[in-house]
Amino acid sequence: MAVYTDVSDGALRAFLSEYQIGDLTAFRGIAEGVENSNFVLRTTGGDFILTLYERRVDPGDLPWFLGLMGYLSDHGLSCPRPVPARDGAALRTLAGRPAAVTTFLSGVWPRQVLPAHCAPVGAALATLHAAGRGYDAVRPNALGPAAWPALVAACRADGDSFQPGLMAELDAALADILPAWPGQGGHADLPRGQIHADLFPDNVFFLDGGVSGIIDFYFACTDLLAYDIAICLNAWCFDADGSFDVAKSRALIAGYESVRPLSAAERRALPVLASGAALRFLLTRLYDWLNTPAGAMVTRKDPLDYLRRLRFHRAVRDGGAAYGL
Repeated sequence: MAVYTDVSDGALRAFLSEYQIGDLTAFRGIAEGVENSNFVLRTTGGDFILTLYERRVDPGDLPWFLGLMGYLSDHGLSCPRPVPARDGAALRTLAGRPAAVTTFLSGVWPRQVLPAHCAPVGAALATLHAAGRGYDAVRPNALGPAAWPALVAACRADGDSFQPGLMAELDAALADILPAWPGQGGHADLPRGQIHADLFPDNVFFLDGGVSGIIDFYFACTDLLAYDIAICLNAWCFDADGSFDVAKSRALIAGYESVRPLSAAERRALPVLASGAALRFLLTRLYDWLNTPAGAMVTRKDPLDYLRRLRFHRAVRDGGAAYGL
C-alpha cells in the first residue's frame, strides 16, 4: 500500500455521501507498499479502507479483482469485501482515479516472521485456492514469465548502478528459468486456479495466533497454484541475514497440505517456480526503485534482497530436501 494521490476533505466527504456507511470522522493515508493509494476511513458506521487505483492496475481488471474478493469472502476466506454505493456499484471515481471502499479487517501483520506464522499462512493460502475454484472468470498473470524479458529491458540502462554485473546475472537467470517453466518446452503443466500472487507478510493479518485476514488482491490472477506457494517461500522463509529457514518452509508447506496436498510434479517444480518468483519481485522492485516519482509517500524496497533469494533457488538441485519436504 502507498499514497500517490492526495484527497481533499471536501472531495472525500462528497464521495462518501454516495455510500450508506455513516459520516466520516477521520481518515489517514497508509504509506507501506508501492502500488495504490490507500486510506483508513473511520465513520460513524465503523472502519473501512479506501483504495485509489494507480500505476500497474488496469482499470479494466478492477471488476475482476473486486468480484474475486467478494466471492472469496462468500466462500470461507477472511478478506476485504467491496462495499457497494447506494446505486449498487462497488467501483467509483475519486480524485480522477478509480476507487473502491472495502471492509476493514482486524489484526496485525507480523513484523518478524516466526515458524509459528508459517503453518497458518500455508493453510490460508490453500483455503484461498480451494475457495477460488468456483470463480470462473480468468485473468492472465500480467507479471508472469512472459512479462519478465520486458522488465529486464526496462531496467537495463541503470540496473548495474545497484550492483556491477547485475543485468548480466538477470539475463542468465532468465535464460535458465523460462525454458524450464511448467507448461513450456515440453515440461508438464501444473494445476491452475485463482492465486493471490503477492502474499507477503504485510498482506496477512494475525489475531490470537491465527490468520484473521488476507488483503491486497490487486496482483491476483489465474495461474499455477504452486507458483503462489513459491512466492510465499520467498516472502516468508528467508531470515533477516538472507539465509533460507527450512523450518519455516516445512511449516508453510505442511500448513498448505493440511488443506490441499501437492502433487509430485508440483514438488519437483518448486526450485524453478521459486527462482521465477524471486526474479519477478527483484525485477519489479528494481523497476520501482528506478521510477518511483519524487515526493511520493511510499516505502521503496531493496531489489537486492531478492537477488540473494534468486541465487539460493537457482543453486537448488534437490527441491524436496532444500525446502524441507
